Amino acid sequence: IRYLRGTFDLALTLEGDSSGILKWWIDASFAVHHDMRSHTGITMSMGKGSPYSASIRQKVNTKSSTEAELVGVDDGMAMITWTRRFLEEQDVSVKDN
Repeated sequence: IRYLRGTFDLALTLEGDSSGILKWWIDASFAVHHDMRSHTGITMSMGKGSPYSASIRQKVNTKSSTEAELVGVDDGMAMITWTRRFLEEQDVSVKDN
């Protein structure tokens, strides 16, 4: 909290670099909710900053941490696909990485 109060006047900076590479990170925590459901975290970067981040409670119960990771990737794929296609329609060059 002290850091946030001390840096209140700093502006949030989002910048895209010229590489055209979208970077996505997805992670899941297994059985962290009271009903034993897992949780997924998703974030995207195109350079400096993170224009998209999400924290999502998974809709299904999983039997292992590996399965929770797979459900997390499945939860994120719709946004990953939509973002890529949206940028391509705006004539932004998106490279595979």
